Amino acid sequence: MANGTESATKRGGANGKEAVPSTAPSAGHNQDLLSRAYRDMLLIRRFEERAGQLYGMGLIGGFCHLYIGQEAVVVGMQMTLQEGDQVITSYRDHGHMLATGMEARGVMAELTGRIGGYSKGKGGSMHMFSREKGFYGGHGIVGAQVALGTGLAFANWYRENGQVSLAYFGEGASNQGQVYESFNLAALLKLPCVFVIENNRYGMGTSVERASASKDLSKNGAPWGIPGEQVDGMDVMAVKAAGERAVAHCREGKGPYLLEMLTYRYRGHSMSDPAKYRTREEVQKMREQSDCIEHVRKLLLESGRGEAELKAVDDEVKAIVADAAEFAQSSPEPDESELWTDVLVETR
Repeated sequence: MANGTESATKRGGANGKEAVPSTAPSAGHNQDLLSRAYRDMLLIRRFEERAGQLYGMGLIGGFCHLYIGQEAVVVGMQMTLQEGDQVITSYRDHGHMLATGMEARGVMAELTGRIGGYSKGKGGSMHMFSREKGFYGGHGIVGAQVALGTGLAFANWYRENGQVSLAYFGEGASNQGQVYESFNLAALLKLPCVFVIENNRYGMGTSVERASASKDLSKNGAPWGIPGEQVDGMDVMAVKAAGERAVAHCREGKGPYLLEMLTYRYRGHSMSDPAKYRTREEVQKMREQSDCIEHVRKLLLESGRGEAELKAVDDEVKAIVADAAEFAQSSPEPDESELWTDVLVETR
């Protein structure tokens, strides 16, 4: 288990353990890093809240899977990467986009299907990407991105460029056959891929306790010799520390690494999910005792940061999100001619 995993099972509660808050500042925490993490997580939280509002107004169509509650995972992992490293994930992807540095305007405009979006309004919530930011897409087929992420790692291995790919997937996808095929190939060739399981306790209405015979998903790579850790995914610094170990392992040519992030989503599986398979009390308890943003906020206050400073960060983030929402509604819809673009790559 990762350092601090005892805290993970107590604070995160993702395996059904009692959730107990941990607000004491950890020795050596860099205050600038904490401030950055606070701002980045808050941006994702406010963006997703606004996306939920726009969806309710009918301005976002199709599927929409919000990342609220899980922000510490992508923010902590992104702190471990270098220029040229790659990220790929599933349909719950807005947080990953923002964490890689994609602009809130472009992401929100893609959600509303406008030309100003990252995929010119043609990808929507689940299928936009940014090669410039190293984000290789959200993917709607459960588990498919794991094989693609392994392919990115294969390219890095083949080119000997020292780059690492992160392949995110949920606990619901962890038992897909292509996941294990990916484990096998990655271990066989020692590919530089970090497999990140975002265990938020529930798939599409089904608890992981009812769906997985494996009760410690960090050990799922053991048959292939893939080392794994179970991490408190509600603690951004615990995520960063585990991520650094995993990325260093890959970059040193030792092969893949598996991280199980014990996290929690506050909203339903998608916007159409009323989440009746769990109690309001359970969700409220997680919000009150284990919220990743509130945890960092307390650490910053205890380290001497003032309420006014944190309020200024919140105001900045709200302004960014408000601007993104305005742009997403004012940007024109794509012309019909866009139906014929980006469907074929011609090489000479």
